[in-house]
Amino acid sequence: MLQLANTDQDYGGLAIALHWLIAVLITALVVVGIYMVGLPDTGFDTNKITLILVHKEIGVLVLVLATIRLVWRQLNPLPALAETVPEWQQVAAAFVHLCLYAMMLAQPVTGWLMSSAAGIHVDFLGLFTLPDLVQHDDELFVRLRRMHDWLGLAMGALLCLHAAAGFWHHFMLRDGTLRKMLGLPGRSH
Repeated sequence: MLQLANTDQDYGGLAIALHWLIAVLITALVVVGIYMVGLPDTGFDTNKITLILVHKEIGVLVLVLATIRLVWRQLNPLPALAETVPEWQQVAAAFVHLCLYAMMLAQPVTGWLMSSAAGIHVDFLGLFTLPDLVQHDDELFVRLRRMHDWLGLAMGALLCLHAAAGFWHHFMLRDGTLRKMLGLPGRSH
């Protein structure tokens, strides 16, 4: 039975659930974000407007879940890495995880700032409206949009790197790293 909290050897149910839920949401945000910026800005395109609104709400959800995940990570031990992981890979993994956490927080905040600068409120699932963080400023909006776009592409690249490392550990090294995050017992053979 999967327990809620992490142990020294395994991830707990909450860490696993947050990992995969956030992974799915961020992947959807990157794909939808790339698609919707390719849609024309001219005229009244209800599809683009709907995608932007959904993108914002999912972005806020990711910010909330990433904050919960970061707090949970501070309160729980991280499972030990496989003994076969060289020190340079441990450093690389820590760096990529740090970058992913930074992006999970920075990306939604830049989107929120961007909406504020555009003078468009951000609603969250019909429950409440987030306060504007900055005054309406078209020039600031353009700069924030550029930053948000580049951060989104960087997030996509980091996700690909992270997933590739997980598959490398699972299929090539067979060291159980991916199995831990899937909540599966034992090592892969």
